[in-house]
Amino acid sequence: MAEQRVYEVSEVNQYIKNILEGVPELGDILIRGELSNYKIYPSGHHYFTLKDAQGALRGVMFKGSAMKLKFRPENGMKVIAAGRISVFPRDGAYQLYCTSLSADGVGDLYVAFEQLKEKLYQEGLFDPEHKKPLPSYPQRIAIITSSAGAAVHDMIRILRRRYPIAKVLLLPVRVQGVEAPPEIVGAIRYANRWQLADVIITGRGGGSIEDLWAFNDERVARAIYASEIPVISAVGHEPDVTISDFVADRRASTPSNAAEIAVPDMTELLRGLQAADNRLIQSELNLLERENQRLTSLAGKRALTDPTAFLQDKKMYLDYIQQKLGGAARQTLEADSRRFAQLTAKLDAMSPLKVLGRGYAMVQSEDGTVLRSAQQVSIGDQVHVHLGEGTLHCTVNDKGE
Repeated sequence: MAEQRVYEVSEVNQYIKNILEGVPELGDILIRGELSNYKIYPSGHHYFTLKDAQGALRGVMFKGSAMKLKFRPENGMKVIAAGRISVFPRDGAYQLYCTSLSADGVGDLYVAFEQLKEKLYQEGLFDPEHKKPLPSYPQRIAIITSSAGAAVHDMIRILRRRYPIAKVLLLPVRVQGVEAPPEIVGAIRYANRWQLADVIITGRGGGSIEDLWAFNDERVARAIYASEIPVISAVGHEPDVTISDFVADRRASTPSNAAEIAVPDMTELLRGLQAADNRLIQSELNLLERENQRLTSLAGKRALTDPTAFLQDKKMYLDYIQQKLGGAARQTLEADSRRFAQLTAKLDAMSPLKVLGRGYAMVQSEDGTVLRSAQQVSIGDQVHVHLGEGTLHCTVNDKGE
């Protein structure tokens, strides 16, 4: 019996890829479907899912083909995609390698969604200025959702784990069908009328656009906008976006995320309080240690061990200052004395009496004018001659040039 061949995974994927690419119908195919999970990556490639009521098909459009698009593809848009079916060998998944997209009309719900979104946006229901802050430490939390869904159990479990001191109130409503919007509106108004909570969480688990449509209802949007209590919208999963998400004060990606947003983590709070308590205790201990060191230092000061030493030091300092002042005064006096002697000598040297003492005389007229020229007097005038010793009173008898 021949041994059966063992294939590598990549060989199997390549084998299937070759089979699919060998089918002419799959090499050039047109597929009608609704776009979902449409994403544009930084590389420029477009990734999406084509779906209808019974199935879904992954697709990719590379950058070169995407650049030829005449419109912007969006989730919910019905299109006709052209391309080929093949296998991506790395993960073994078959997908549509799309070369072109053409619009095939847009779903009624999607059109209604876009129209309502634009209307409410223009009315200002999405304005950030209107959004209310969530309370940091809510005491009461109202959950408006179906009591039968898994979402409510997840939220209650997370709320009890994170913040067990808060009171959780469930206002059960239908979240799907024509009865859902008025029930959700009534619950929001009821919670506000009786001030049942500090924060409201409203939403449901994921689903199709039809399943989530109650939260795209205009009545629900306006009730959320009019709520005096802050509202967290928690509808579906991360990619799902509803009108309620735009109007609410805060949007959560999932119901579980809404519970995490609504309350703080008690464990973290206690850890923070414990850390603050430890810091306070350590701060007080450090303060006591510093004050104890200061007290020890002061106790060893000479002023306390020998009180008279302080006075002695001051007396010595006073003596020192007196000596400094006395020395400074003596130096100033000596300098002034020397300067006085110098000035006296200069003045004495310039004194007219010195000149007179050497035999010279000074002559003044009767009015005291010092005579320097014979022209200043006339014959017969009285003059006074000052000598080195004494004064002569004379009459001018004659004068010459």
